[in-house]
Amino acid sequence: MRATRLPGDPAIDVTLRRSARARRYSLRISQLDGRVTLTLPRSAPLAEGLSFLREKEGWIRRHLSGRPPDIAIGWGMDVPFRGDALPIVAGSGRGARLTAQGLAVPGPAEQVPAQVRAFLRMQAREALAGAADVHAGTLGRPYGRLTLRDTRSRWGSCSSRGDLMFSWRLIMAPPQVLDYVAAHEVAHLAEMNHSPAFWSVVARLMPEYQAPRAWLRENGADLHRLRFGD
Repeated sequence: MRATRLPGDPAIDVTLRRSARARRYSLRISQLDGRVTLTLPRSAPLAEGLSFLREKEGWIRRHLSGRPPDIAIGWGMDVPFRGDALPIVAGSGRGARLTAQGLAVPGPAEQVPAQVRAFLRMQAREALAGAADVHAGTLGRPYGRLTLRDTRSRWGSCSSRGDLMFSWRLIMAPPQVLDYVAAHEVAHLAEMNHSPAFWSVVARLMPEYQAPRAWLRENGADLHRLRFGD
């Protein structure tokens, strides 16, 4: 994929994507992180696509202006952790650790966001591996590798080889939400689709999955507004 930029205040970065299935130019603004993507038919002239982009600049700016701003993580702030607000306080030592006062993070200040992210990733790996183990055991189907990423388009995935991938940001959601995503992806080990049979497997693993699924639809974008120096 290529990228371009619309000049102005602020400038807007735009990802350019070609698609063999596209029949016309189309624009997409991610609700999660505000990322703008212009999709072009495979053989369409780039100059025409960029002209279409400039024509739609007003529409793009109106949509972006209505999006809540991102939040940079640092001392004195709260970070969501297992559905609760966890204060970030100054600490000592080599890394972030839980204390009675909150998440104690040593300096310098510019390294605090990365240390908070590292703590959350570590906690997410432990929680997601535990949940996946339980659900895979119930289903009687082992999974392959488990990896964590900072994905924007999905909270998890299951490959045809049985490898599981999850967003580490799930550790910021309530525990039942993380558990639902783990159950959802493990269910794909039995049904690699979203058919009624698949949802029956999800319901077997987590009978009351509808509530955490709805929580993600309503609140998931807020988890992506948090910036960790990335």
